[in-house]
Amino acid sequence: MKKIPQITHDSLPILDLRAFYNLETRASFLNELQYIARHVGFFYLIGHGLDTQRIQEILSYTHQFFALEQQEKDHLAITNSPHFRGYTKVNGELTQNKPDIREQIDIGAEQKEIPFTANTPMWTRLQGPNQWPHQWPDFRQVVETWLSDNQRISIDLLHAFLLALGVDEKSLDPFVLKNPNESLKLIHYPKVSSQAEPQGVGAHKDTNILTLLLQDDTGGLQVQLDDHWVDIPYVENAFIINIGETLELATNGYLIANKHRVISPQNKDRYSVAYFISPNIFAGNIPILDLPQHLKNLAKGPTSDPKNPLLIDVAENNMKSRLRSHLDVTKKFYPNLYTTLNHAQGGIYEKQ
Repeated sequence: MKKIPQITHDSLPILDLRAFYNLETRASFLNELQYIARHVGFFYLIGHGLDTQRIQEILSYTHQFFALEQQEKDHLAITNSPHFRGYTKVNGELTQNKPDIREQIDIGAEQKEIPFTANTPMWTRLQGPNQWPHQWPDFRQVVETWLSDNQRISIDLLHAFLLALGVDEKSLDPFVLKNPNESLKLIHYPKVSSQAEPQGVGAHKDTNILTLLLQDDTGGLQVQLDDHWVDIPYVENAFIINIGETLELATNGYLIANKHRVISPQNKDRYSVAYFISPNIFAGNIPILDLPQHLKNLAKGPTSDPKNPLLIDVAENNMKSRLRSHLDVTKKFYPNLYTTLNHAQGGIYEKQ
């Protein structure tokens, strides 16, 4: 097997997806992917089929959205949506109970909401419509096309991951091919003074299968490896790929979802576009893949934070994350759960 260098302070492995599509180079690609996935967990992806023009287009629309008047953005407030879709102001989302210094808009697959009754599982409310700028139809078209392209790339990449792990590439198709629970965040991190709290977004793991992140050249993204925080610099036209908790569950901990964070920029604003793919919300418990024995022997079970336990039901795990991160939505649409969360945290959200 080809050895891939460990991550350093100024490098991250780069994989070219064209090598996966080419049968002559596929085996080498899969060897590299298996090593990187196990020992690094983050990598750059090029050769994904999206050219510079497409990438600059989505970044341009991201800039344009956040340049809208505050009143226009507030009209799309996430607090309008029990489905956690819409715009969040700076300091409006929490990570580890601290506000993130970023604004964002959350968008998912455009679907009708599921009628909610007392007997309906709470996580069914993850499905629902988006909020779009009414006077800007091009925005919706560009974003939905980006969603579609990212879904294609992520499913191809998931197939590559499964082959690299020595299992059937279609093992998870029943969970992701039909109506995957996908989410897109357009994100703006405003620059801050050197004296300000630097949490652009706090240290966390993603709940999904895979994340495709497009970032600008501002910097600030860091990954935790061996108890050290490592900078992840910009690479032109490359996605940054990371493993989410769902893939960690499916491999019984052979692959680990890495913690990562963003340090608020001081010199100029940072913009990024993050795509997350998860199984269909009706998937239930993610199955444990039947890894080859030599890999299975290395799988020690998924990690779990006692303060934020990992749930095997993928929809429940996703819903748990949303409820904790967007307390304003939780308080408005899920008041009983808000009270429970507040009590569990010792009343830090508001005194009882």
